[in-house]
Amino acid sequence: MEYRKLGQSDIQVTNICLGTMTWGEQNSEAEGHEQMDYALDRGINFFDTAEMYAVPPRPETQGSTEKIIGTWFQARKNRDKVILATKVSGRNAQLTWPRDSGDGTMLDKANIHEAIEKSLKRLQTDYIDLYQLHWPDRPMNLFGGLNYNHVEAETIPIEETLDVLAGLVKEGKIRRIGLSNETPWGVAKFLSASDALGLPRIASIQNVYNLVSRAFEMGLSEFAMRDQVGLLAYSPLAQGYLTGKYRNGALPEGARKTLFNRLQRYEGPGAERAINSYLDLAENRGLDPAQLAIKFCDTRPFVTSTIIGATSMEQLKTDIDAFDLPWTDELDEAVHTLHLEQPNPCP
Repeated sequence: MEYRKLGQSDIQVTNICLGTMTWGEQNSEAEGHEQMDYALDRGINFFDTAEMYAVPPRPETQGSTEKIIGTWFQARKNRDKVILATKVSGRNAQLTWPRDSGDGTMLDKANIHEAIEKSLKRLQTDYIDLYQLHWPDRPMNLFGGLNYNHVEAETIPIEETLDVLAGLVKEGKIRRIGLSNETPWGVAKFLSASDALGLPRIASIQNVYNLVSRAFEMGLSEFAMRDQVGLLAYSPLAQGYLTGKYRNGALPEGARKTLFNRLQRYEGPGAERAINSYLDLAENRGLDPAQLAIKFCDTRPFVTSTIIGATSMEQLKTDIDAFDLPWTDELDEAVHTLHLEQPNPCP
């Protein structure tokens, strides 16, 4: 197991982060506990969740993942063994159920304070190691879009959000802060506001990153390297497509696509051809395609930790074992060639 610094902090996190978003929907509490036991036994010290989980988001399951982690902490008495990350939801008027007001989510003082108090209660802890803004407060074309459409709309100033987080750091409820689903402009504004006003500095950015979605490299990777805002790479398996389980239109029983039909990010023009090329590469090299995809993320110098998630123990073991896969210059060149032929078909 490899340990890496979380931003410029003294916190050391494993290069593997256990993702949890299926717990409370596709996975039971007992299964979530089993995964955490196994991950900790394998040396993983970094877990990631969000107030909005389980996925897909709905009132009946919102917060259930944090509750499962909380009951595990209570049962195992091992909170000090885990670097815990969770998230507060950005602006969304449609998400009426997480807030008592029913007015939707945003990143102002009232919303952030309500969100963290509820998260702390569900998680049965009195502090969060890494508190992340799940998505920006301003209007953005996120979760599957590359084009930028400028929209003037009400938004909470970044400086105001940072000031709220600074207060929570002083109270000891947060150790470090991070971003998620953010752009280069957003990262630059957060960094400049921190420097100018003496406010907490972002330690990480959690964005999608995988073999067929490498937009992070165009702009954000330089922030990661020069300003130590490392990537927490989510969806390294492209929501399962890079395992091959959906190949040729397959819909395995119990799979996320089969249950929820929510994976359109990986079904756009050129996506199938690109995905199949990486599946073929793995087959030709005698590699598990899931392990090829995960190890690719782990070898990028701007990645602090790769977030893995599984709905079965077999999947979890395969994912963790991927980090032991030897990565050669020849394999790197083969991946690079395929990327040049079909760059970022799944933004």
